[in-house]
Amino acid sequence: MSAIRLAKLPETTPVKIVIRILPDLHRDLEDYANAYAQAYGKPIELAELIPAMLAGYLDADRAFRQGQKSK
Repeated sequence: MSAIRLAKLPETTPVKIVIRILPDLHRDLEDYANAYAQAYGKPIELAELIPAMLAGYLDADRAFRQGQKSK
């Protein structure tokens, strides 16, 4: 055990996942990325956008979070 106050930091190494999506979903994601760029004045790659969207979705899913707490 370490004598420092800061706990060990969590693993932050990205994990690569390859998926196939339908053209309609791809078009919607591109549109969302364009809306993001207009809203914040900075373009964003889908590779950055999709993980943030998934994290936000999971964070907002109360039933999922309740299940996580009961483990």
